[in-house]
Amino acid sequence: MQSAGVPLLDALGDIRDGAENDMMRDMMSEIYRDVRDGASLSEAFDKHPKVFKPLFISIIKAGEDTGDLTSSYKQLENYLKWLDSMQSKIKKATRYPMIVTAVVLFTIVFMMSVVVPQIVGFLKYLNIELPWYSVALIQTSNFFVEPQFYLLGIPIYGAIIVLVIPLLIVFTLVLMRRLSDDIAYQMDSLFLRIPIAGTLIRKISIARYAQTFGALFASGIDVINGLKAARKTVSNLALIEAMESVEYYVKSGSPLSDAFKGSGEFPNMVVRMVKIGEESGNLTPVLNQVCEFYTKDVDEAIDALIEMIQPALTVILALVIVWIAAGSLGPIYMNLGNMMEAIG
Repeated sequence: MQSAGVPLLDALGDIRDGAENDMMRDMMSEIYRDVRDGASLSEAFDKHPKVFKPLFISIIKAGEDTGDLTSSYKQLENYLKWLDSMQSKIKKATRYPMIVTAVVLFTIVFMMSVVVPQIVGFLKYLNIELPWYSVALIQTSNFFVEPQFYLLGIPIYGAIIVLVIPLLIVFTLVLMRRLSDDIAYQMDSLFLRIPIAGTLIRKISIARYAQTFGALFASGIDVINGLKAARKTVSNLALIEAMESVEYYVKSGSPLSDAFKGSGEFPNMVVRMVKIGEESGNLTPVLNQVCEFYTKDVDEAIDALIEMIQPALTVILALVIVWIAAGSLGPIYMNLGNMMEAIG
């Protein structure tokens, strides 16, 4: 509305009157009242931190300082669209493997807890000599269906242990991160070294960092403050340390391209692109290209992760089924002749 020439106060009033959500309407009423009473738009937004993040406030304030709020709105719009797209990709990268893993885990537990015990009972009835893989199958099945220990008089079965272990591991890792910064740093460094998944974590973090810095710089915020704000979007402590080194290099007088290179986290192609942007004075378009580069890179990394996980889990499930088939039906076929003679 502002780009169409509608005054700011009238635009805020229209948004307030058109809001269908009651909480949104109340918030816009407060923003309208604050702006009407003389507060700037960024100051009015700043009173609602749960809705308007510091990054948004910084971009709006930069637009107020430069007198070009419309350009700031466009930067925010582009950033929010990119952020929404990136969050969808992150959900895709995490949700699919979790669902497939859960399905495989529950299938194995069901087979070992329900199907195999029935087959084992039949094998015991035949009273035949069993090969080692059948014995291993029986012992594994017994672990799932027999009480392993009692907790306050309640029997704890192996099937329950197998299902609860992943939750305990996640809970333990989260607790350790909160108790010690050193442990959290070591864990984050380890996460980055995990094949494929570590590369994906790095690319997603740097993509968010580059996009945020590009949006802030394009809106008129200086390099140092833009780098500091962009660093807050990164959660991995090892990567945060690298981003802090970027700020240190820039404060020391190094060009942004040298700072990116010194951090060791940016590919040579990105460093060269930023260097060309600095030399030509067109850093904003180059930063947009860097964001596009990382967005495409994240897409390819997520697709590679999913392509690897699906066949890997399928192979695991297939091996378990083959083991069950061989361990249960193998002894029967091997002793079929003896069984026929006994019947005869």
